[in-house]
Amino acid sequence: MKKAFKNIIVTGGCGFIGSNFVHFLVNHHPEVEHITVLDKLTYAGNPANIAGLPKDKVELVVGDICDKDLVDKLVSKADAVVHYAAESHNDNSLIDPTPFIKTNIEGTFTLIQACRKYDVRYHHISTDEVYGDLPLREDLPGHGEGPGEKFTPDSPYRPSSPYSSSKASSDLLVRAWVRSFGLRATISNCSNNYGPYQHIEKFIPRQITNILSGTRPKLYGSGKNVRDWIHTNDHSRAVWDILTKGKIGETYLIGADGEKNNKEVLEMILELMGQPKDAYDHVKDRPGHDLRYAIDATKIKTELGWQPEFTDFKKGLQHTIDWYTQHEDWWKDEKAAVEAKYAKHGQ
Repeated sequence: MKKAFKNIIVTGGCGFIGSNFVHFLVNHHPEVEHITVLDKLTYAGNPANIAGLPKDKVELVVGDICDKDLVDKLVSKADAVVHYAAESHNDNSLIDPTPFIKTNIEGTFTLIQACRKYDVRYHHISTDEVYGDLPLREDLPGHGEGPGEKFTPDSPYRPSSPYSSSKASSDLLVRAWVRSFGLRATISNCSNNYGPYQHIEKFIPRQITNILSGTRPKLYGSGKNVRDWIHTNDHSRAVWDILTKGKIGETYLIGADGEKNNKEVLEMILELMGQPKDAYDHVKDRPGHDLRYAIDATKIKTELGWQPEFTDFKKGLQHTIDWYTQHEDWWKDEKAAVEAKYAKHGQ
């Protein structure tokens, strides 16, 4: 039976995936009476992402999830916390891991302590990157779908970057708090999201905005690295199903069978935007670049009845290209600085 949540805190609700979840709640769940967006508004948090939503329903609190007193005050009035807030860009974590350790580990600790204190339902957003990587399909015997060829909730943790190791640490804290202190929590590990409001430092929006700006897109190394793409709207629906129907203490993997290598994705973007498929430059590969991610979402589909709606990746990509084309004012001012930062590191 679904549990009714009237007052929900969404941490990182001005970021890419968090803001899409806030829009989802407003548009599809009128029974949620109040949404508190707790966001530090770092470079990745943009209040414009939730602009236009009803102010009597969506309240922005600018603050840090590591601020114990603020978190305590907000959680004491909530029914549920959905924790999206994170430092999440792999390249940045390789340059300076410090904020990743503080936000992703200490911030999670602060939140789960408050949720434990007030017995508030907690859902923890994680990533498939905690599992490390998988062999490329061409390196698998028979190129098939045998055991170990996709991540499952039982896959061992093998994080390979400061970002993914800090997320793995936060997952383990949540599991320990469930077992030791009875925290009412669930965890979801999701594959790579794409869609509106994603910061232009990330792979898909970076390529789209490069083309829109008249700059040649960039591809790391050979471009063979595979990601399992999911539209952010499908992710939002999955999180809601876990929050309302998921079993406490369980981990659910969210994926939409969207495996594509980076070269395929970039060439598809170029094609959809009317450019030659080879109109891009190769740049040096990222250190420790994970080869392949792939999610087995059987558990959430069978236990909670969730199914992705954006099953046609090309159509989802066109939807995303259209959004960035129509919202140039949202990203234009930051574009030069983002590209300058990449250029500094030869990327």
